[in-house]
Amino acid sequence: MKLQVRGRNTEITPVLKDYIEKRVGKLTKYLNNLSNGQVVLTVERGKSRVEVTIPIDGMILRGEESTGDIYTSIDLVVEKLEKQIEKFKGRYNKRFNKQFNKNVSETYALDEENEQETVPDIVKTKRFAMKPMTTEEAILQIDLLGHNFFVFSNAETEQVNVLYRRKDGNYGLIEPEF
Repeated sequence: MKLQVRGRNTEITPVLKDYIEKRVGKLTKYLNNLSNGQVVLTVERGKSRVEVTIPIDGMILRGEESTGDIYTSIDLVVEKLEKQIEKFKGRYNKRFNKQFNKNVSETYALDEENEQETVPDIVKTKRFAMKPMTTEEAILQIDLLGHNFFVFSNAETEQVNVLYRRKDGNYGLIEPEF
């Protein structure tokens, strides 16, 4: 797997880069089709934050951890990604391998927790009229509603966008590309 390693407010030494490639490279034992990924290391106020983003089958596998030690952050984010991969594979097997009548435990090595996991059901469907609005209006709307995300029709681009509240208190905007 090819990794693009970048640093913000820190220097990426060859030893650190080798450690990252070794630890993140272990994810290929879970999935064979991991071809590339991005790792961003940030040091702020004595905390080391590691963000890993890996595209996988049209989806994005992403993990972020922040601790006082850069190596601990790397280890924790890799553990988080391993759990996400196992969950992804478990759900994939439950949904698609039932029709082929395959044994899930033979196909993938899953631990007992994931075998007992139930797939959540859709318990509510909500429909609403989307009037075109600017991103500033969407920010006001998300604050008024008190939600973590808001789906709206962007008046500038005439596409459906998603506005979401980030952990740091700022907002993110998702604009689809077709």
